[in-house]
Amino acid sequence: MASSFKPALVSSKLITAILPKGVALAVIKKLRDEKDIITANMNFARGTGNLTPLRYRDEVVEREKEILTVVVDEAVSDDIFEYIYVAAEIDKPHAGVIYMHTLQSSTVYQLPDISEETD
Repeated sequence: MASSFKPALVSSKLITAILPKGVALAVIKKLRDEKDIITANMNFARGTGNLTPLRYRDEVVEREKEILTVVVDEAVSDDIFEYIYVAAEIDKPHAGVIYMHTLQSSTVYQLPDISEETD
């Protein structure tokens, strides 16, 4: 059976935010509910920053971080970048870092039409 799925290359950007533990999931839910964005992912990492207070730098276990990544159309990338910046409260001390870069190519995220599936 031939698939009707034809991904289209689009001009898009990748927004990445490195956040304290417990922040990313709430931001993903807001992106889905308020901006209709379903192209967000969350991963985990450990590490400390240069601005980590000295009293915490000697800890054996590094602080857990959440890495939020979102692929968005270039036309709305600045708006979504600002939205994530505010929603994750990155303007507060030790609240994370956010950056964005252009993707060379990406495809539109689509789910297949289930009605086309056969037994």
